Amino acid sequence: MDKEKIKAAVRMLLEGIGEDPDREGLVETPDRIARMCEEVYGGLYEDAAAHLAKQFTVDNNEMVIEKDITFYSMCEHHLLPFYGKAHIAYIPNGKVVGLSKLARTVDVYARRAQIQEKMTSQIADALEESLDPKGVMVMIEAEHTCMTMRGIRKPGSKTVTTVTRGAFKDDFELQKMFMQMVKN
Repeated sequence: MDKEKIKAAVRMLLEGIGEDPDREGLVETPDRIARMCEEVYGGLYEDAAAHLAKQFTVDNNEMVIEKDITFYSMCEHHLLPFYGKAHIAYIPNGKVVGLSKLARTVDVYARRAQIQEKMTSQIADALEESLDPKGVMVMIEAEHTCMTMRGIRKPGSKTVTTVTRGAFKDDFELQKMFMQMVKN
């Protein structure tokens, strides 16, 4: 990440909107934004597979669900935040990962300029590639500030995306079970 480019761009943005980047309250803003970018966009430099590599053998191949994983991301169209909860289910094929690794996988993809639809698929793909499970289902519910604070201005509206792989793809009873467990 090029912090100097980010700082120069923030100075230009401030000038472009008619602000004085040398004003007391703004003089350190370019540096603050550059440091924030390291955190907010840090997922660009991480590989989800690294988090999913540590696996444990299991005999029980029943559904595993991690729900209500809070995330924050940035809309790639407006560079405004979207945030919400991710819900992940998978059916092991002899291997499981630690539950925190599922949350870390969400963070890898959330911490980039992103669209929710792609993020949902990326999480499912990472689990499928790393764990080779019998099935995966991912659901994300998010509020997009690009829609709530500008444009149409509809605060409280949520976008819900789902992706199904393997056993979840055509088994509507399995999908229903996942949805009921997420809502409880």
